[in-house]
Amino acid sequence: MPVEMGIWRIDGRAPRRLSASQLPTESMLEEFLEQDPTLLGERLLVVGRQIRTPYGKYIDLLAMDIEGNLHVLELKRDKTPRDVVAQVLDYGSWVSTLDRETVIELANTQLDAAFETAFEEVFGVSAPDEINGSINLVVVATDIDSSSERIVTYLREFGVPVNVVFFTHLEDEGRRYLARSWLAGDDEGAHRSVSGPRGAKGKKAEWNGIDWFVSFGEEGSRSWEDGRRYGFVSAGGGRWYSDSLHNLPVGARVNVHIPKRGYVAVGTVLREATRFDDAMVEVDGQWVRLRDQELNAPYRHSPEGVNENGNDSDDDEYVVPVKWTNAVPQSDALWVKGMFANQNSACKLRQEFTLDRLGEHFALDQIEETL
Repeated sequence: MPVEMGIWRIDGRAPRRLSASQLPTESMLEEFLEQDPTLLGERLLVVGRQIRTPYGKYIDLLAMDIEGNLHVLELKRDKTPRDVVAQVLDYGSWVSTLDRETVIELANTQLDAAFETAFEEVFGVSAPDEINGSINLVVVATDIDSSSERIVTYLREFGVPVNVVFFTHLEDEGRRYLARSWLAGDDEGAHRSVSGPRGAKGKKAEWNGIDWFVSFGEEGSRSWEDGRRYGFVSAGGGRWYSDSLHNLPVGARVNVHIPKRGYVAVGTVLREATRFDDAMVEVDGQWVRLRDQELNAPYRHSPEGVNENGNDSDDDEYVVPVKWTNAVPQSDALWVKGMFANQNSACKLRQEFTLDRLGEHFALDQIEETL
């Protein structure tokens, strides 16, 4: 049976049902959703409105969630149940084929800021490496009929990621309200997100095979001025922090980021990670033991005596020697909203938005031309 929503105001001991009324236009509901997509129950970045498809049709709203999944929102308007469901499925079949680069290009033509910047403004984190891994198809309606309900419920039973959200417009003594309800909950039938077609490519940002992100967290146990002066990055205080440094291969290009500051250096890995007490760094063309240098930070997390006895500890600091291409004080750190940042000490850096800005800031192209 069709979904019906009722809201009552309690006056004393007597409930009074608020009367439902029609919005002046359904395009007003589209404007509401564009302005505040949290009306749907989660934070979303509206990528664009009235997006033209290759088939001459227009998607009412295209949005993205924090995981990079796309949401196709189609208003029912005056369409028949068959038409509106067929249309959202048609749009979904096209959207599911879009690769990461195409989605970002589309967003950049629609948004007032660069996609990466807009994403961080909405979610407070940088955009994920994978975009459009899954899609959600949503019919937006002010009412729903039995035929639409049957069609959507049937499709969900076969795993199609389609749902209906409907809004009721209510009035109460001059005040207006919107009430929202979903036809099906997350645990009924289809998951709200499902993967795109098998074999779909380009959903994840390609890695260039050389660039790595490295987080240089100071927090009193290490100093960036030491790292800049003696040419190294390091991490420790637990295996979760130090293990990823072992993934850095010799010859990798590291892009060093200080949390809450920004990017401070680009350089090339000279040797694999070793414990601080055994670490060697290159100074003026000579390899020297790092622990024998004049340092600003202790770089030791293990109980006293453990390292001296030659025993590894989960808390050990590990060091990777690096030859800097360009390194600056943290006061000159580069940070632009939307750039990539991660809690891991080291990971592959795929995001072109970040790589482009690092190249410009550290003049990497000019440096490479002189080599």
